[in-house]
Amino acid sequence: MRLSLHTDYALRALIYLTATDAPAVTAGDIATAYGISKNHLVKVLQRLRALGYVETVRGRGGGVRLARPPGEIPIGEVVRRTEDLGEMVECFNPETNTCPLMPVCLLQRRLDEALKAYLDVLDGYTVADMAANRRALARALRL
Repeated sequence: MRLSLHTDYALRALIYLTATDAPAVTAGDIATAYGISKNHLVKVLQRLRALGYVETVRGRGGGVRLARPPGEIPIGEVVRRTEDLGEMVECFNPETNTCPLMPVCLLQRRLDEALKAYLDVLDGYTVADMAANRRALARALRL
């Protein structure tokens, strides 16, 4: 399974916000640290704000910061809410499925089981867990 850039950037932004000591940072700060598109990151941060993971602060010294403690943000939840996990293969959607094996195929069930196991593992970790090596992250991100 490959996560979209949107989800990848969302997870990276949350880790950055956990690793920094700054009360708020700009999208430009995060984009520069990772060498990624600021425009794309702004869209990701807007989504994270709409989902309640980050909040924006206006004015001097403003920017973006975590809206919840990192220990209360499960990685699996972020992936579910930022990634389209609905149709791993065609047969996951009965309205568009054309596979003649559907009535007898066991693949769909196994793929669904694998996806659930994948998300269950991610549910066992939080953003805080992903930033447990905070000092090393800060050095790598030049914070």
